[in-house]
Amino acid sequence: MSVRLIGANPGMTVRDGDRLLAFASVWRVDWSERGAGLALVLWHAGTTRVVTGSPELGRWLAEEFTRHFPEVRGEQWPDPAVVDAPVAWEQDLGVGLRASAADVTVEITGPKDRRLVRDEAFDLGGVPHLLSTVYLPCVSGTLTVGGSSVTGQTHAYLADAEVWCAQSATR
Repeated sequence: MSVRLIGANPGMTVRDGDRLLAFASVWRVDWSERGAGLALVLWHAGTTRVVTGSPELGRWLAEEFTRHFPEVRGEQWPDPAVVDAPVAWEQDLGVGLRASAADVTVEITGPKDRRLVRDEAFDLGGVPHLLSTVYLPCVSGTLTVGGSSVTGQTHAYLADAEVWCAQSATR
């Protein structure tokens, strides 16, 4: 088993009933096969965007990880537009997260619980991975894109001390 990524991956969805309006996946990569850095992956309004100061890392996160998450499973996933811009990251596990990149801002507040989650076979596009993370469901999340709030029912969480491992060393 080989470690592929160590870091954090807070996120949030915005829905209108059963319809997904947006999913934001914010990454702090402390170490990975593709280096370290910050990235914000956004699925919204029929597009996928990655905003990061590390374009190769950001594209890899979007394609290898985020596109396979349950939040967007079954949704169309267009090739991500990559925007080379810095990501500002402020996180306090007792309070929440504020991340902004280009014209996107994600705010997640009010951690309600903290629990260790371990999935021995998390499906990333048909390839099982071991995922271990500390998951913190939160009271609220807000997403702003292009100066406009994306409104609807939100589900927001923090995920830290996150480790992804490939089931074999062939990757």
